[in-house]
Amino acid sequence: MARHLAAAGHALTVYNRNPAKAEAWVAAHGGALAASPAHAAEGADAVISCVGNDDDLAGITLGRDGAFRAMRKGAVFIDHTTVSARIARQLAVEAKSLGLLSVDAPVSGGQAGAEKGALSIMCGGSEAAMAAASPLMGAYAGRIVHVGGPGAGQTTKMVNQIAIAGTLQGLSEAVRFAQIAGLDMDKALEAVSGGAAQSWQMVNRWGTMAADQFDFGFAIDWMRKDLGLALDEARANGASLPVAALVDQFYAEIQAMGGNRQDTSALIRRLPK
Repeated sequence: MARHLAAAGHALTVYNRNPAKAEAWVAAHGGALAASPAHAAEGADAVISCVGNDDDLAGITLGRDGAFRAMRKGAVFIDHTTVSARIARQLAVEAKSLGLLSVDAPVSGGQAGAEKGALSIMCGGSEAAMAAASPLMGAYAGRIVHVGGPGAGQTTKMVNQIAIAGTLQGLSEAVRFAQIAGLDMDKALEAVSGGAAQSWQMVNRWGTMAADQFDFGFAIDWMRKDLGLALDEARANGASLPVAALVDQFYAEIQAMGGNRQDTSALIRRLPK
């Protein structure tokens, strides 16, 4: 995402909690290196973050060296982390009190989408915040949707992960069934991907799942974190998520098999050949 912003002509100051990563990025793409989130945010028109979880996000925004203390009034904060809707709403309140704009903007599309500048971004925030954020996000997005107020972006990302969990379980069973039935896997894919069963996961992961290849970006550890957020939100709002809860436990089995950093399509590993 940072590379696409630089290519679009924006001046970037970058920070990473692993300094070597930031140093390597600056060496490859230019820009300035910051020693802290606050340093990176000084004088910036926009601050864009993507970290790991609620605690990480709170630390880089509200911590002692957090960005919020250094941002100028009127600047926009865009967060692409998948976190709870609760912290997204909290940061929106904190930002407003400081005269800042804030957008919770989790993404879908994975590593490939980021590299191609074709991410789907689901956004929560005010109209003014979206007006400031959208031109920047356009550098690396194929689709930007303003879903609603603060927290709505994060809640929509939960919808996304709930849908993916069910899709991947169904696809895992379909791939394994086709293998056991002795079908020509390429022909089977050609046949079913042209009908109602077609999905992004089917088109992009059928072959790799059949070949036991699971190194395609979004890790199971992160998927379990995301499903945990969705299940927590469902407990709060009364929604029923039986399939998502079941698939979350299936992913726990893959973690126990050592698949923590394999991508989400490794769900098929728990099904016997």
